[in-house]
This record gives sequence, C-alpha cells and structure tokens, in this order.
Amino acid sequence: MAAETKQGLSPQDLPPPGLAVRRLVHPWRWVAGAVVIAVLALLVRAFAKGQIRWPIVGEFLAADVIVKGFGWTLLLTFAALALGILLGFVFGVMRLSANPVLRFAAWLYVWIFRGTPVLLQLLIWFNIALVFPRLYIPGLVDVKMVEVMTPLVAAVLGLGMNEGSYLTEAVRGGILSVDRGQVEAAHTLGMTPGQTMRRIMLPQTMRLILPVLGNSAVGMLKFTSLAATIAMPEMLNAAQRIYFINGAVIELLFVCAIWYLAGTTLLSIGQYYLERHFGRSAGGRA
Repeated sequence: MAAETKQGLSPQDLPPPGLAVRRLVHPWRWVAGAVVIAVLALLVRAFAKGQIRWPIVGEFLAADVIVKGFGWTLLLTFAALALGILLGFVFGVMRLSANPVLRFAAWLYVWIFRGTPVLLQLLIWFNIALVFPRLYIPGLVDVKMVEVMTPLVAAVLGLGMNEGSYLTEAVRGGILSVDRGQVEAAHTLGMTPGQTMRRIMLPQTMRLILPVLGNSAVGMLKFTSLAATIAMPEMLNAAQRIYFINGAVIELLFVCAIWYLAGTTLLSIGQYYLERHFGRSAGGRA
C-alpha cells in the first residue's frame, strides 16, 4: 500500500517538487470595487456641492413638529400592523376552512385588497361617507360617518386591511407547511380541530412567518407616508407643512429620510432578535 503523509495524503496527491503555487488573481473584482468607490465619491460630491442647506437639516432634525409627526408615524405603523396581523391570521385560517362560503369570503378579501393600490384604498376609506353617510348599528351606535372616519381611522383601515391581504397568504402557506403527521397525532390524542390549530399549527406557523412579519413592519413604517394624502398628521405631512412655508423642500425631505432610516434600522434589529428567540425555542423543543 502506498505510503501516506501526516495529513493523510498519498505521494501522488502532492504537487511535484519545485512547482510554484501562484495565488489566483481576480482583476475584475478590483475594477468593480474601483467603479463602486468612484460612484460613491461622485454622489458625496454632488450632495456636498448641491444647493442643500445642511444647517437647516440639523435645525429641524429634532424639531417638535417633526418628532411629534414621527410619533404619529409609529402609532399608525403599529396600529395598522396589528390589524393586518389579526386579519391575516383570521382569513388565513378561513382560506383552509372546510366551509366553501368561508373559503370564498377569504379569497374575495385577498383578491380585492391585494389587487388594488394601497393609496387608492386610503382615499376610498377617507371618502367612505359618500357611500355610507351614517354608521348605524341598531341599539348600539348611530353617528355620522364623517365623525368616525378620521384621517387616523382611515389610514389604519387602509394600511391594515391591505397588509392583511398579503399576510393571509403568508399564514396560509405557513399552516400548510406544518407536518400533517403532527395534526393526525393531535387528532389521535383527542384534540378538536380548534385546539389543534391553536396549540400545534399556529405556534409553528408564527415561527415560520416571522421573517415576513419583520419585513411587513419595516414596509409599514414607510407606507405610512402615504397617509399624508388624507391629512394624517404623520411625519411627512408635518414636513410638508413646514416646507410649504419656508421653501426648504429638499432639506425637510432629508430630515424625514433620516428618521425613516432610524426607524427601519431599529425594527430590523428587533426582527433579528425575535428570529433568534424563536429559533432557540424551536431548537430547544427539538
């Protein structure tokens, strides 16, 4: 048997004596890197030399009206996201129901709200009083719709119901990905379909769709800017009210961009730790 080296290689596997080993060179990597650096340098120069009054950016970055507007942005983000998650789970379960009426209702909801622009939905909700002048529930409430459908309510409904149509399909896919053997085992143990859904399927579905929920939160924070079109006093609307007066359009838009970047960064960090937590929980159960 051929002798082997200490590393477990036979002499045939070793390079011939005196053969130089050359490091592989990738010139196109250097070219691509140089192009990226050049583009970044041009962008920095353009922003530095452009007609941007950076002191105004610093002046309004922590202005009360901007900070208050960002507070409204966060409130709208979490309220609409909570509604979207609730609707996503409800209609996601309905999509898998044995009842054809429930399945059709869930499909119709997804078809309408996923098939139309979210800005259009915001405008429809804000003007819904033209269709339903009064909100009337016998024995409970009878008020004018214009008193109920404030910009905040219209924005929460528009953004939340649109988000729910996307999360419906995510929840449906998560439920379908659960091993059918676990469902059959739960039924064997005497669990009802409702108990199986709550204790077996939904916890696993939550872990599977958590990345989708994280992306939804980041996207929702940015989509709240659309509510400026219906006079919702969120951050972009606050910035618009300022630059309509002082003319510092680009400066106020940069202020908003900084706040949005800060918010999305914090949400992304939260998503990372939530995924780690659920990942450890799943590993521990395994």
